[in-house]
Amino acid sequence: MTVAELSDLDLAGKRVFLRADLNVPMESTDSGRRITDDGRIVAALPTIRALLDGGARVVVAAHLGRPKGQPLPDFSLAPVAARLSELLDAPVVLAQDVTGPSAQAVVEALGEGQVAMLENVRYDPRETSKDATERAELAAEYAALADVFVSDGFGVVHREQASVTDVAGLLPHAAGYLVLKEATVFDRVLNDPDRPYAVVLGGSKVSDKLGVITNLLPTVDKLLIGGGMCFTFLAAQGYEVGDSLMEADQLDVVKGIIVDAAERGVELLLPVDVVVAQDIDPDTEIRTVAAADGIPAGWKGLDIGPETQALFAGALAECRTVVWNGPMGVFEVVGFDAGTKAVAQALVDLDAMTVIGGGDSAAAYRQFGFDVDDVTHISTGGGASLEFLEGKTLPGIAVLRKD
Repeated sequence: MTVAELSDLDLAGKRVFLRADLNVPMESTDSGRRITDDGRIVAALPTIRALLDGGARVVVAAHLGRPKGQPLPDFSLAPVAARLSELLDAPVVLAQDVTGPSAQAVVEALGEGQVAMLENVRYDPRETSKDATERAELAAEYAALADVFVSDGFGVVHREQASVTDVAGLLPHAAGYLVLKEATVFDRVLNDPDRPYAVVLGGSKVSDKLGVITNLLPTVDKLLIGGGMCFTFLAAQGYEVGDSLMEADQLDVVKGIIVDAAERGVELLLPVDVVVAQDIDPDTEIRTVAAADGIPAGWKGLDIGPETQALFAGALAECRTVVWNGPMGVFEVVGFDAGTKAVAQALVDLDAMTVIGGGDSAAAYRQFGFDVDDVTHISTGGGASLEFLEGKTLPGIAVLRKD
């Protein structure tokens, strides 16, 4: 599908309603709320600067967290507007509402080459309403604030929401640079990857990744499984997994996946050793056990072990395309982070197309201090990237098709 691009729009003097994904992590401090990772704000800069260079008046719309239709102070975009202002080295005025009098006044006062931001769009319950009529009402109010619509929030393009899908039908529209890049990258890895092609999957539950596995098995050469989801695979092979996270109701499904992979000639790699503990605590006793020996009762697997790290790195070293979605262990806790770091390092070491599928994988990569330029692409949307890998049509992309 060909989507409209910024070059298809007449921007000079126009008010641009820019849907960005600025849902950044926050922490509370004595001096107020502080952004702990501004990666999504930084990712929005190329499109914002291009709009400003084109003479547009930019109205940024975004959400933060899940305020559930209530104007809760802890979900205000004020820290985000302040950080964007610092990065642009220019004022970013924050409206005190979504489409009300404050928003209208702020937009009216915008000059060419200036930026304003609406308050958290999820303060308005119509934004995420399942009622299409309610979303349409809010979309009409958004459209009244602008002349054109640009979608650059990849993290929300898998949602049908007023500021993502509905407003696109009311204004001339285009994909921003970020959404365009994300769509291009995932289209490439799904439909035309250089080979050998490997996908590394982790995370807690195999049930969350069944759609991805089903869609990718016909196309991948190697499938590497780690994280909490690996224990359902190990159990399906008859290994004891102790108190590890394991979905008993998925055992038959996983057995089918193992058979399907073998029949297709897909190399399915599972952990050969596991880091285990009785509690998720950096001060607890930690052991490494062979997967074939089983995990004792009362112990749980919390990371892939060193032999598995070497096995995975060796398998990836042969590949020309690698997609990674999901951590290998509880990477937030020291002692259970080595497996995830090893996979990140393996991607950095590759001379290949390397894609990190957003969410916890991207957070871990940045937490470990790796350079974002050492991989081909880090997705800004965990849920959206997952649905792309499942082969689904994303509604926020579909509405951007070129007429």
